[in-house]
Amino acid sequence: MRVVITGATGTIGRALIAALVDRGDEAVALSRDAGRARDALGNRVQTHAWSRPGDEPPPEAALAGADAVVNLLGEPVAQRWSAEAKEKIRRSRVAGTRSVVQGLLAFAPDRRPRTLLSQSATGYYGPRAEELLDEEAPAGHDFLADVVVAWEHEALIAATDLRVAVMRTGVVLSAAGGALAKMLPFFRLGIGGPVAGGRQYVPWVHLDDVVGAMLFCLDNPDAAGPVNLTAPTPVTNAELSRTLGRVLARPAVLPVPALALKALYGEMAQIVLTGQRVLPRRLEQLGYGFRHPDLEPALRDVLNRPG
Repeated sequence: MRVVITGATGTIGRALIAALVDRGDEAVALSRDAGRARDALGNRVQTHAWSRPGDEPPPEAALAGADAVVNLLGEPVAQRWSAEAKEKIRRSRVAGTRSVVQGLLAFAPDRRPRTLLSQSATGYYGPRAEELLDEEAPAGHDFLADVVVAWEHEALIAATDLRVAVMRTGVVLSAAGGALAKMLPFFRLGIGGPVAGGRQYVPWVHLDDVVGAMLFCLDNPDAAGPVNLTAPTPVTNAELSRTLGRVLARPAVLPVPALALKALYGEMAQIVLTGQRVLPRRLEQLGYGFRHPDLEPALRDVLNRPG
């Protein structure tokens, strides 16, 4: 299988490309800087420059002959949400995905890639307290939910012409990047703890299962539409803190006040102070078997890996 990946040098992109290459697939990376991507990904990966995502489709040469595209483009959400940052977050996802779809639909039907997996996020659901959320749950109404709705809409425009799955990914557990990497220094010093009481749910998922589920959806012709990409056992922030402390053999009892988080991140703090109790119903219906369904073994696996 020839698979084109946008956002290829991020944490998920690198792991997905390694898994594709390991199983004998041909991985093609799209990056603003093809040279930097080549240095990061190695010579087993074909790289193409895409200098203006959101303003123009990917180069035809990159998409030609592809069986599938995995779209991982997106400005980091974990930053202070100034007006400029919000515009970058929205544009990178919405306009970037629109450009990917334009590039795909420009091919004649018999030459077009058959599958598009487009990254999405559990932020689709907005703050929902303890409500159990599967793919049938309606969208929220905050900034991030509005972005995700528009983001998915652009991907699903292609669904009349090819198979499209939008992967609503939760909080990815990886020591190489993301939320866990930011938490680790504090917890290793014994100064970590629950945020704002810790009652909010965290829709976590191990990086192995992000990659595993994406490969599964690439291969499974029934994988289409919204797919929640989270572990089957969501936990509260307090439980995540206690478990991480136990795995690190460090105390994890120092609370993080909501006001401190708001002072640091402003409006963005709401995605940490609230949460979603998301279940991967569609993946389970399709028969995906999670490698890391439970939090403590998942954390131990992440933190015991070399490098």
